[in-house]
Amino acid sequence: MKKVLTSKVKFVLVLTVILTVALVLLNSFGHGDSFPERVVQGIMTPLRTGVNGLVQQAEKLYGYVFRYEALEAELEKLRAEIAAMENDARTADALQRENQRLKELNGLKEEREDFVLVSAYIITWDSNDWTSSFTINKGTRSGIEKDMVAITAQGEVVGLVTAAGSNWATVTTVLDSSLEVSANIASSGQSGMVQGAYTMGAEGMLRMDYLPADAVIRNGDQVVTAGSTLYPRDLIVGHVANAGFDETGVSKYALLTPAANFDGLEQVFILTAYSNE
Repeated sequence: MKKVLTSKVKFVLVLTVILTVALVLLNSFGHGDSFPERVVQGIMTPLRTGVNGLVQQAEKLYGYVFRYEALEAELEKLRAEIAAMENDARTADALQRENQRLKELNGLKEEREDFVLVSAYIITWDSNDWTSSFTINKGTRSGIEKDMVAITAQGEVVGLVTAAGSNWATVTTVLDSSLEVSANIASSGQSGMVQGAYTMGAEGMLRMDYLPADAVIRNGDQVVTAGSTLYPRDLIVGHVANAGFDETGVSKYALLTPAANFDGLEQVFILTAYSNE
């Protein structure tokens, strides 16, 4: 667009110069009283009027072109200012979310004084129908090792560290069908094993298997970790969304909604030390 306007400006300038010269030449006639001069005057008068009109139109076009370029420059400036404001707003939102997580984390530390946690941010995800994992920006140099638990600031189970380098680590989430967590239904104490649901239509859900046939399972029941060499007790795994008998008809299962919000997850806390006593 700028190239087109530049060529128009050049055309207008050239046209203005030509018309101005023509006007000067025309004005040089018409000062005599002889018959030939009157004839020339009669011919030149409408031409002069036409030239004056063309000069005025050229001046208007010239002014329009330069006003347009000035407006375009102002528009670019406004776009840059808006982009900067949007970036500031995103930064403010991120800081607000982080501040909220830190407040929640302080509450968790007050409840579980034995927890030693390392904060880390997610840098990449690697998930499909059967697997779910991500990479974080801290590793062994920060005290993170394989088989450590990743949780949210609210004490919700995210997953388990399954690989670690000096400045990175891979966390396999509880949504992964290969990861099993020993858990209890908090209200009844019934125990089972939780892993990523692998049935059609249950994507993004957890499945708790090996529940007794007489287990009373209610929608909304909280499911927490049972406590093991990998997971401390009473971390929140999820909430019951549905239940029934498994394929054998001998035991029950429950479908769980994960406690952690994986869609909005950007920061996790790696549990590097705790007590199960």
